[in-house]
Amino acid sequence: MNVVAPFLILLLVGAIAAYHRLRLPVWVALSAAAIVLCSLLGANATANIIAALIVALIAVPLLVPQIRIPYVTKPLLGFYTKILPPLSETERTALEAGTVGFEGELFSGKPDWNELLSQPKPELSAEEQAFLDGPCEELCRMTNDWEITHVLADLPPELWDFIKRNKFFGLNIPKEFGGLGFTALANHKVIQKLATVSTVVSSTVGVPNSLGPGELLMHYGTDDQKKYYLPRLADGREVPCFGLTGPWAGSDATSIPDFGIVTMGDWNGARVVGVKLTFDKRYITLAPVATLIGLAFRMYDPEGLIGDKKDIGITLALLPHDTQGVEVGRRHFPLNSPFQNGPIHGKEVFIPLSQLIGGEAYAGKGWQMLVECLSIGRCITLPSTGSGGAKFAAVVTGAYARIRKQFGLSVGRFEGVEEALARIGGNAYAISALSQATAAAVARGENPAVPSTIAKYHCTEMARAVCQDAMDIHGGKGIILGPKNYLGRSWQASPIMITVEGANIMTRSLMIFGQGAILCHPWVLKEMRAATLPDREQGLREFDDALFNHIGFAVSNAVRSLWYGLTFAKFGKAPGDDYTRRFYRKLNRYSAALALAADVSMLLLGGKLKFKELLSGRLGDVLSQLYITSSMLKRYEDQGRPVADQPLLAWAFHDAVHKIELALSGALRNFPIRPVGWLLWTLIFPLGRRAQAPSDRLGHRVASLLMSPNEARDRLGEGTFLTPCANNPAGRINSYLQAVILAEPVERKFLKALKQHDIEALDFSSQLDEGVREGWITADERKQLETLREMTIDAISVDDFDSAELRAAPYTREQADARAAA
Repeated sequence: MNVVAPFLILLLVGAIAAYHRLRLPVWVALSAAAIVLCSLLGANATANIIAALIVALIAVPLLVPQIRIPYVTKPLLGFYTKILPPLSETERTALEAGTVGFEGELFSGKPDWNELLSQPKPELSAEEQAFLDGPCEELCRMTNDWEITHVLADLPPELWDFIKRNKFFGLNIPKEFGGLGFTALANHKVIQKLATVSTVVSSTVGVPNSLGPGELLMHYGTDDQKKYYLPRLADGREVPCFGLTGPWAGSDATSIPDFGIVTMGDWNGARVVGVKLTFDKRYITLAPVATLIGLAFRMYDPEGLIGDKKDIGITLALLPHDTQGVEVGRRHFPLNSPFQNGPIHGKEVFIPLSQLIGGEAYAGKGWQMLVECLSIGRCITLPSTGSGGAKFAAVVTGAYARIRKQFGLSVGRFEGVEEALARIGGNAYAISALSQATAAAVARGENPAVPSTIAKYHCTEMARAVCQDAMDIHGGKGIILGPKNYLGRSWQASPIMITVEGANIMTRSLMIFGQGAILCHPWVLKEMRAATLPDREQGLREFDDALFNHIGFAVSNAVRSLWYGLTFAKFGKAPGDDYTRRFYRKLNRYSAALALAADVSMLLLGGKLKFKELLSGRLGDVLSQLYITSSMLKRYEDQGRPVADQPLLAWAFHDAVHKIELALSGALRNFPIRPVGWLLWTLIFPLGRRAQAPSDRLGHRVASLLMSPNEARDRLGEGTFLTPCANNPAGRINSYLQAVILAEPVERKFLKALKQHDIEALDFSSQLDEGVREGWITADERKQLETLREMTIDAISVDDFDSAELRAAPYTREQADARAAA
């Protein structure tokens, strides 16, 4: 034992130093003190000497720069430059465009939770809340989604007028330019509410306030462009669209073949230098009604009219829709969701350089401009749409499941339906927290590149899952379209959210971890920049500093992963209350595991990692679920730690950590270098996987919350349109819930009496008459049951039509044949 003791104590000191991320000199001092203590306690002298030599062999080369830099750092820099994946200018621009918020802490292996919890609670101003309660509420009341989607295939004129008059297209345009000057949080709340009544309305309002001419002009426009266009965009005199996607460039937007040649041309009677554009775009929202077209194209200057550079690069421009040569095509029809969308074309369309967004100074900077603004759009419109739909579905499906009865029971009481209700409630809670967190980040002035991809992917995927469960529970009520159906169109349109602004498959497998591993990692981007500095001496010094901090970081995460795996993260400092402290500790564990797996993957796979899409997707899932759970905990804290919300939080949290362990398991079991995968498994899951999906008992509690009036249910439904009115059957169903529950004891008593007595009456009204005569129910209870029947009929009834009503427009056989031939 005397021989082994120095080495065991040295190992223990090293583990403690690594866990707490102590500096190398501190570790050396502690190790020296430990060796001296072993010597004083009678440990073997030879063992002490060997232990001291080990410490010296590690410490001297690393602590003495004159030895470390030329003999350690320099060779490692040479190796690093060989494995460093080549970054295109496009990739470099994307990486440098975004900011890093709390997601950087999740990549650290040791999150500073105070950074998250100290962020201000997201709140609307009085003016923003008044808009939400006033014009936004009124717009919801005016909206008849069946008329929009089936009868008109468009918004009716009065809605277009109301939207423009109340400046819905200018939510985020500053007041000095005639807009409302609202924050991104208010934008999120408006889109979220509109999405609960009509996704056509929400997308119509969302797109002008997302990536498009308005956003680009606010950030990059010249003073003259801002003064002219922003007021016109704010009040609807101009309706914008933005042309990026084309037949040959979808997710790969940097490969757009649309081009513009710098040349001389005529504009408003003058001979000026401009650009002659040829383009072919499709899937452009608002294009059929747009008066102002934003366009992305590649700009060339073969004659050198504005400089020596021939290929200037991606550039953005503004085209009035009536510019000579611009052709707005016929409308697309995306999955029965008739928001205005269609192609635009142009051949040799001339515009002056003054129509370039930002003027000539921003020629060739279009990709940078798009990337910097794209994350803002991804953070708001699609996540807010998903959030609104999920919150709405949770509240209304819960009410429907309580009202709808089969076999004498509310359908929500059946365990299979409870399981689906629990998924709806938990996913709605997660989506709501995630979409608000990313919107709040933009409102704080951040440009959250990585969270925007997380929000876009997971909000839309979870919203689709919620809609599917809601459709299953509603059954026939969900599939029969008509004015009484409030789910069918959302279900039809759910793949649209998955596809637009970056297909979800690509977002998950390439973008989330691809960007996150570099942008959020505390040292990788610094190493990459140091390795590419033109000044080799400065690059070597900066690489030296980043590299050895990175090594310490990696060792620390290996130790922390092993410790948390052995103890199941039951120990360690964590914020929160008695209920949530264990959640924070679990996230500490998975943060360390992610950082370790990411470091090993980048070190061993190098540039090949970008082609390992399955590995990248799984590690991206871990980062995503860490961010989602962090958002949920922040929401819980912001709302005052409400006890009533704990089942929703717990279900969503356990679902997330179960997904984290599944993703880590998949990544490690399929790691390209098998022995490394085994080693990582030992460090991350030393005692195996332990996280389980939410229990049936917890699911029962969540389902019960959705089917009864309570404060947690009210909080979950906040910001949705639930006003009971003629155009909102879902709002009416939700309003019935309290009365239905109060009538249930009377209903049970009456049904029991019917079974126990022989009665002649067969119709419901006559049965009620007999019940009053026989004394089974009172006259007041009869009225209560009649009201219950009326509410139930309204809740479960569906529409029917004459055949002629289902024809959206006259369409002859000849027209159909001609269309098919074309």
